[in-house]
Amino acid sequence: MYKLKLTTEKVPAKNSKIAATLVFFTDRVKEKTFIIRIKTTYGVTIPLEVLKNMKANGAPVVFHAASQKAEYLFVKKVTADKEFTKDYFRNFFAGFLKAVADIKADTLHIELPAYSLFDKHFASAIALYQSCVEGLHYGNYDFDKYKKREDAPQALNVSFEASNRKELKAAIEKGNKVMTAVAFTRDLQNEPGNVLYPHTLAERIKKQFAGTGVRVTILNEKALKAKKMGGILAVGSGSIHPPRLVVLEYSPRGAKKHIALVGKGVTFDSGGISLKPASDMGEMKADMSGAAVVAGTLFAAAQLKLPVRITGVIPSAENLPSGSSFRPGDIVTTSSGKTIEVDNTDAEGRIILADALHFASQKKPDAIIDLATLTGACVVALGEFVAGLFTKNDTMADQLTASGQDTFERLWRLPLWDDFHMLNKSDVADVKNIGGRWGGAISAAKFLENWVNEDIPWTHLDIAGPAMAHKFSSYSQPYMTGFGVRLLVDYLEKV
Repeated sequence: MYKLKLTTEKVPAKNSKIAATLVFFTDRVKEKTFIIRIKTTYGVTIPLEVLKNMKANGAPVVFHAASQKAEYLFVKKVTADKEFTKDYFRNFFAGFLKAVADIKADTLHIELPAYSLFDKHFASAIALYQSCVEGLHYGNYDFDKYKKREDAPQALNVSFEASNRKELKAAIEKGNKVMTAVAFTRDLQNEPGNVLYPHTLAERIKKQFAGTGVRVTILNEKALKAKKMGGILAVGSGSIHPPRLVVLEYSPRGAKKHIALVGKGVTFDSGGISLKPASDMGEMKADMSGAAVVAGTLFAAAQLKLPVRITGVIPSAENLPSGSSFRPGDIVTTSSGKTIEVDNTDAEGRIILADALHFASQKKPDAIIDLATLTGACVVALGEFVAGLFTKNDTMADQLTASGQDTFERLWRLPLWDDFHMLNKSDVADVKNIGGRWGGAISAAKFLENWVNEDIPWTHLDIAGPAMAHKFSSYSQPYMTGFGVRLLVDYLEKV
């Protein structure tokens, strides 16, 4: 939409074609006092009745200022009431950018409200301001590279003003880096399946990390065979585009923790021989969302110079039906030596993750987190905007849940009791790849557990709902969302 530049330095009105200003009206300020200040500062008279009738959850009111200081003035009412959440400003700014585009403004000045009004909701002024920065980046994201464009993107200079100037600068710097990683993640998710194959995904990740200090290793089909990664090879056997395993290694000096992130990278999932219904199959270009999130998180960590060692493991395959596809009834041997009875080829993500989780376990990290658009059952259980969390480690559960609340990329813990192992029992192999109709998200998590060293704390995040476009916020539509990057960055900062 825009070539966005965020700063704390206000652009003089004479240097812009169309200038806009946004101010927030809070319930801590008397209405007449606010009216006088706006008249004095911006030369705009706001009728008292208009101010009284503003709703905190309503759209901002725009005034045509026609002055030297601002051509358009937006006034938004905000109240820290029971409906207010940590996502309020992020969600508002994501939608607000359209209003700025409608008036064709090229400069935008934003007066942010005082942190003291919202200190019960945000841990710091940086957290408040960063949510605003993130909202603007979300609102500015689009995926129109395959549309014919007549003009280059217009520049928009956004200047923020806040009482905590030092914290504001830090929030802009951090928010820019995190959201660059989120945009990279979303770009991968939104690429069509005829562009992003396992090998092109691997090469795109390698290109993104050039010069970052992150080591990228790509295992091709020959290397996968040498490592006996039968799970990844089986799932990719039906495609003319062979599978890959991408390993990312971020190793800052002095790191005291080592976290492994594993992400499912099925670049397109037709279901294989167990073919999916045609309806909405196009969304399965984003069945590599877990892989995209792992790559995006590593990129953010490198940009932020997080003091934690991170190993990213991305198994990638394309699940298509053909004469060489794996079949229901097949028995697959994974790199750990454990065997899988294939009951349904559309439960393929867990099969490639089996090899990847075993590979990650061999690195002996302090903890493993995997992310996958694994089951529709999780969406049925929790809805579209919540990810399922599965772990036996209470500390990890608490830490990740807290990060989910702080970033508003929310998680809900589901049981991982050993009773559920019976659902994946096979008469002919060590484990079966699908557990039946009931508790589908849980049986999938229990399947994955078989390939993790029991001495390593492990958490599985089923992001099948929130990774996909949905209508629960102004920034989660119409494109794939990048859900999980902000969550994991917050977790890694605190681990």
